[in-house]
Amino acid sequence: MRHTRLHRTHFFFATAPLNCPYLENRVERRVVTELVGRDAEDMNDTLSRAGFRRSHSVAYAPICRDCNACLAVRVRVDDFTPSRSQRRVWKFNRSVVARDCLPVATMEQFDLFALYQNSRHGDGDMAKMDFRDYQALVEDTPVRTSLVELRDARRRLVAACLYDRLADGLSAIYSFFDPELYRHSLGTYMILWLIEQARARALPHAYLGYWIAESPKMSYKAAFRPLEAYSPEGWRVLGEDELAAAKP
Repeated sequence: MRHTRLHRTHFFFATAPLNCPYLENRVERRVVTELVGRDAEDMNDTLSRAGFRRSHSVAYAPICRDCNACLAVRVRVDDFTPSRSQRRVWKFNRSVVARDCLPVATMEQFDLFALYQNSRHGDGDMAKMDFRDYQALVEDTPVRTSLVELRDARRRLVAACLYDRLADGLSAIYSFFDPELYRHSLGTYMILWLIEQARARALPHAYLGYWIAESPKMSYKAAFRPLEAYSPEGWRVLGEDELAAAKP
């Protein structure tokens, strides 16, 4: 992925090559910069519009040699119409109560986070995180960040989503849910919730992070249309043929 020059007073660094966490036999490199100081929020807004993502107090983007598989994607909120299956998911979870919280980690959240990681991503680095690691994920933020908790009728925590509030949208940072409730499609429900929150706040976009057509773990993002992807020429709407290439 190529990126335009953004700010002369910020320093950008390239990471050392590492094994790609999404595609086999590929190497990943990133360009990173710290989000610090009074202009951290403005910088995060600018970089998000240029295809970067935030993690903790760092913004990053892939700069992998000979690979452009990672695409930063966002939903055009005003043009989004839920599909029939998405409407069913929304209706099926009508008893779920969402509560917007400050980005403060709790042991209840961490227990659910660990359950999700062990079930869905047991071979990944995040499955090794302890509570302090999770706390840093949630609380180490220099920008406007919230964490929405989703609870069922019995007040049990069933899902959560950490997200940033940008000038032009809401950006999903990380979400997790009870893997035993797979029939509820809570991952889909959280994206629908984020889109509706952006609409209610008159924000034009819901940022969903990176999408890789070849990665089955990311195929769900192709269902939220119109879906825009960042390119060297700016944001463009992904075509039906591109979205259809997503591996289920």
